[in-house]
Amino acid sequence: MLLLDLILNGIIMGVFYALMAVGLSLIFGVLRIVNFAHGEFYMLGAYAYTLPALALGLSPWLTLPFAFVFGGVVGIIVERLLVRPLYAGYGQWSFVRDEYAVIVTFGLALLLVNLVDKVVGPYAFRGPGLVAAARVEIGPIMASGHRLVAAGLALVVLAAAALAIRYSYWGRQIQAVAQNRLGASLAGIDTARASCIVFGLSGGLAALAGALLSPIINPTPDVGAFPGVKAYVIIVLGGMGSIPGALVASLALGVLESLGAVYLSYDYRDTYGLAILILCLLVRPQGLFGQRGRDV
Repeated sequence: MLLLDLILNGIIMGVFYALMAVGLSLIFGVLRIVNFAHGEFYMLGAYAYTLPALALGLSPWLTLPFAFVFGGVVGIIVERLLVRPLYAGYGQWSFVRDEYAVIVTFGLALLLVNLVDKVVGPYAFRGPGLVAAARVEIGPIMASGHRLVAAGLALVVLAAAALAIRYSYWGRQIQAVAQNRLGASLAGIDTARASCIVFGLSGGLAALAGALLSPIINPTPDVGAFPGVKAYVIIVLGGMGSIPGALVASLALGVLESLGAVYLSYDYRDTYGLAILILCLLVRPQGLFGQRGRDV
């Protein structure tokens, strides 16, 4: 029964990882940049969920959607003020886009961490659980009540996001921009608005992951560092820009860490994904669902 417990907990953590990785994969697929401040959106969501619940006594069921909206709004603001100039002159200086993106997003990450540290403080806050039940029995398996409910909500949000991207009007435009930004622009698609939607959705998903995990991993100003690194590992494993690849890699990483923590060593739990990443880069550099070459 221990094996079943570990697999279930690994899948649950993998679902939370997927919230982070899908947003990061969307940004790369549409804008062709890596957002080095992605982990800080996780941190902002954790605080947006925890602080109103503790300070104002609000129900966590109210602060949870607030965290998602807050992350999305911050993502839209960041896209409009900092990211949009990177690709506004697409045909003129796109060869330096990657360098500027690294500088801008890394600087934003440092700004957000230090800003929260000065405004809120360096102390950890424990987020409230969504349900009162500490443990839930599912046949022979014992699981955390909050984790089960949170994972269920995360699955619903991921499914809704996937359906919206696949079938909605703006989702089809996002797909077109991801395939060829210049071609989509020539076809009359507002590529700037599509990028804004993607950044907002990415920020909301990362913030939601931070909110759902705040009762488990208490929010601090630097709490987004490890989730951010895991998201980078996942999108490389799954294939840069591939949403199905991000989902599969997230679940695989969650199960791998859960099993490795018990059967190998808990002290090296966060290094197992990095070891698999190195192996993947040696054997299949494009990832599980990635392509060897893409037009930019």
